[in-house]
Amino acid sequence: MKVTFAQLNYTIGDFEGNSEKIISEIEKSKEEGVDLVLFSELSVTGYYPHDLLEKKEFIQKAEDAVAVIAKSCVGIAALVGAPRINENERGKKLFNSAFFLAEGKIQSVHNKTLLPTYDIFDEYRHFEPNRSFDVVEYKGEKIAVTICEDLWDEQPTANEFGKDKLYEVSPMEELARFNPDFVVNLSASPFSYNQEGWRKNVLISKAEKYKVPILYCNQVGAQTELIFDGGSVFIDKNGDIVKELKYFEEDRLVVDTRNIGEKQVKEKAGYIEKIHDALVLGIRDYFRKMGFKQATLGLSGGIDSAVTVVLAVRALGAENVRVLLMPSKYSSDHSIDDARVLAENLGIRYDIVNIQSAVDEFEKSLAPLFEGTSPGVTEENIQARARGIYVMAISNKFGHILLNTTNKSESAVGYGTLYGDMNGGMAVLGDVYKMDVFKLSRFMNKDSEVIPENTIVKPPSAELRPDQKDTDSLPDYKDLDEMLFNYIELNKSPKEITALGFDEEVVRRVIRMVNMNEYKRFQAAPILRVSSKAFGFGRKMPLVARY
Repeated sequence: MKVTFAQLNYTIGDFEGNSEKIISEIEKSKEEGVDLVLFSELSVTGYYPHDLLEKKEFIQKAEDAVAVIAKSCVGIAALVGAPRINENERGKKLFNSAFFLAEGKIQSVHNKTLLPTYDIFDEYRHFEPNRSFDVVEYKGEKIAVTICEDLWDEQPTANEFGKDKLYEVSPMEELARFNPDFVVNLSASPFSYNQEGWRKNVLISKAEKYKVPILYCNQVGAQTELIFDGGSVFIDKNGDIVKELKYFEEDRLVVDTRNIGEKQVKEKAGYIEKIHDALVLGIRDYFRKMGFKQATLGLSGGIDSAVTVVLAVRALGAENVRVLLMPSKYSSDHSIDDARVLAENLGIRYDIVNIQSAVDEFEKSLAPLFEGTSPGVTEENIQARARGIYVMAISNKFGHILLNTTNKSESAVGYGTLYGDMNGGMAVLGDVYKMDVFKLSRFMNKDSEVIPENTIVKPPSAELRPDQKDTDSLPDYKDLDEMLFNYIELNKSPKEITALGFDEEVVRRVIRMVNMNEYKRFQAAPILRVSSKAFGFGRKMPLVARY
């Protein structure tokens, strides 16, 4: 059977645009003599619509779109993803479904069995799980239809306090009874640099265990925080990946399941390159799908703003990025020069606004209120908030989206100022640890020096007081990042982290900072997710707790 993998970038709620993409692919595949076209999970609505699924009009539009798409399936079949109303008396209102379309109409509907409720997922909030199993019989082939998590009934855990068998039922175990010729999996599996290998291993293990080919069609593109990397694959019955589609861009591939042909797999990229590509895609799609074109940010001469602005230029184009250089009396000449050189290297507009007079006025106005106290963090934060006012003014006046430059290490320990440097419509580096920010800068400079070398090698500093360095109040970032990764991603206890060779008092202080600053992160901009545990709606912690 000739099958098209249609790896497309959808927009949530854009029924007309999504349908046009799907129908265009079906028509193209007809011309190529294709039998079946595969699309991703919830391809008609875009993944994930969240509580739009509770709106009757939204579901009606999805049903109408499926009906329109079905009419194009004459002489060809397609599997598309969309919600479907549960007509049973009991249970949730909807199913997460795959519609098998042929001969101009819906031939059968296959509902998702395993509904993830961990990390970023909350599908059981809206969907009823499937409890019956069958296969599609089409052109002499028996096709087992699964949807994303249906193949993940067994998966590796990130830490020892977890289970590798999350569900009581195995869809593949049930479907294997029908002796399918191959399995299709319509997926919307988001990217995370430290879990990508797991995904392939799960698919390979299923092919090996059941001795059946698996055709995995994933979504690509970003939906606010979530970034889908594509990477759709054809895995033969021996568990070998024989066909692989592109990562971080739309792609299509026609495969004959009976005559696979030459092996086509992508060259393996390093995780920093993948993070880079994911962030570029995340920025680009956020702007495009929101209807914005231009971005602004404060360029300090530091590593975080430098990496952020390079990503923004690569995503949006130099003509759509504008930055402000906002020195105070504590800003080093080198930092200002580095920021100017970077802006000129990128060919972007930059303006220099000295914030010292504004800071002086704030301090003068507050002096009677602060009488009898010593200058400290409050006065430092005034500088950050003054900068926040300037960049937000540019954002408001000219319709630019302000990009936040705070990295994950800083966000974790609260090393940022609310209503100051934490301002922004999107946190580009909020899921990237500081040491990986440095690695990103090196990757960006691999062909030529874009980011000035001095920006990369100088000790990190907020430059809010004389000779300030981040290490004045934080452990060295190499150690800090390892402690944070073990606490946040791996859920290890202070005792377990200390056993890795860290000072117990330092570990407890770091963890205390993480816990105490939950309220700050609660107010932060949406974060582009590139790891298995990003701050945001995938990590739900109480703001007030004694732990």
